[in-house]
Amino acid sequence: MLKAGVLGAGHLGKIHLRLINQSDKYELVGFYDPDEKNAKKIVKEFGYKYFASIDDLIDAVDVVDIVTPTLSHYECALKAIKKGRHVFLEKPITKTVKEAEELIDLAKQNNVKGQVGHVERFNPAFISVKEKVENPMFIETHRLAEFNPRGTDVPVVLDLMIHDIDIILSVVKSPVKKINASGVSVISKSPDIANARIEFENGCVANLTASRISLKNMRKSRFFQRDAYISVDFLEKQVEVVKMKDAPKKPDEYALVLQNAEGDKKQIYFENPKVTQNNAILDELESFADAINNNTETAVSLEHGTAALKVAMEIVALVEGE
Repeated sequence: MLKAGVLGAGHLGKIHLRLINQSDKYELVGFYDPDEKNAKKIVKEFGYKYFASIDDLIDAVDVVDIVTPTLSHYECALKAIKKGRHVFLEKPITKTVKEAEELIDLAKQNNVKGQVGHVERFNPAFISVKEKVENPMFIETHRLAEFNPRGTDVPVVLDLMIHDIDIILSVVKSPVKKINASGVSVISKSPDIANARIEFENGCVANLTASRISLKNMRKSRFFQRDAYISVDFLEKQVEVVKMKDAPKKPDEYALVLQNAEGDKKQIYFENPKVTQNNAILDELESFADAINNNTETAVSLEHGTAALKVAMEIVALVEGE
């Protein structure tokens, strides 16, 4: 059982504390939070051990779970990795691509593993269809959220869109060729609505929209590929798979058949993959433990997190006109 400690006990940090505490793969040693008042409240309510400093916590564990504000990810991970500790970093991996690349090199030098908390990779809806997403040529994503003052200190691209950037990069096996983007600041000082178009070298195009001032929440992605359409609702955890195959000479009378201008006939089939409900955050944390124990690749590596950040930062620069 791996000894784990959590840095940061805010909204998400408390969720991580609870899940690590209930996991069979970890022993929760304790946590550190700079807000002593908040820390004492958590100790009183849940009984978790509170460490007086980051260094004390790092010295006592095998795995450091970093759930602090993004600005401090690099410094926290740096301390942990230098002491030979495995690190789980919430997304985005770091504030800058340079910081992320330094962590990759440092992790290799110290022979430790790192994973980034792109939790949508563990969404049961995506898991149920990800093997069916093969060479998509057009992708459309909408990630809309109702306004919440928490998180408006960062651009909507880093707050919301980065989830979809990571998912897209995980299914499109081709380098990024070109990015266009625009955005608008409505309430915050940084953009609240952003749209990006990512073109890949293999011809795939992804159109992403993110908003944090929507009247309703939405987290949908649609993947279009040869003879197939796949829709993933990350919020409702539902999927829709529509496939086309060459129509038989004598199709069933209720079959849905389409005919193009050349006279080719395709029959439409609907698939309903089983979506097995899970706790995505628990699954991502336990997958990290498995990677450490089995010495295998992490599900969302530091390299994956850096690739997503690199695209996100390019979009931010375009949106903010830098």
